[in-house]
Amino acid sequence: MAGTLQQGNQYRGNRWRVAIWSAAAGLLALPMVAMQFTRDVNWTATDFLTFGTMLAVACGSYELATRKSGNAAYRAAAAVAVSAAFFMVWINLAVGIVGDPGNAANMLFAGVLVAGIVGAVVARFQAEGMVRAMVAIAVVQALVGAIAFLAGSMEGGVISGVFTAAWLVSAWLFAKAARSP
Repeated sequence: MAGTLQQGNQYRGNRWRVAIWSAAAGLLALPMVAMQFTRDVNWTATDFLTFGTMLAVACGSYELATRKSGNAAYRAAAAVAVSAAFFMVWINLAVGIVGDPGNAANMLFAGVLVAGIVGAVVARFQAEGMVRAMVAIAVVQALVGAIAFLAGSMEGGVISGVFTAAWLVSAWLFAKAARSP
């Protein structure tokens, strides 16, 4: 019986794994398909390699998080955090959050990711510690947004606000996971 339950849980995890990695492959294929129909999309091999690496890191990170806990709130918190990190990097590389991608102020957003990685490692990926880590990331993100806003980038401030909210939602979900048995 225990073996059957374990296999059932593995099957459920494998089904999501296939869906997540398939969605990532589909996202990576979109620009290639678009390039067949329009000249407005013109990706180089480096663009595909960069985006593929970003997708692999995001999917791999989520997969590692789902192995850490079977708790739905924990998995949702991890999904929000990984998605926020992915989109922050993608936006920053594609168009830049503060001005264009070459603006040195955009490097501040890398500090948010470093804070998140350090916080998660210090918390040992345990739900209670992840709450503190996500709140710390939200504070760093808000500070970066305030710096961007004071530097004259209204867009950078607004985008930082959206990401700050995402980190706080993740913190709330990790708190919910921490309260679960």
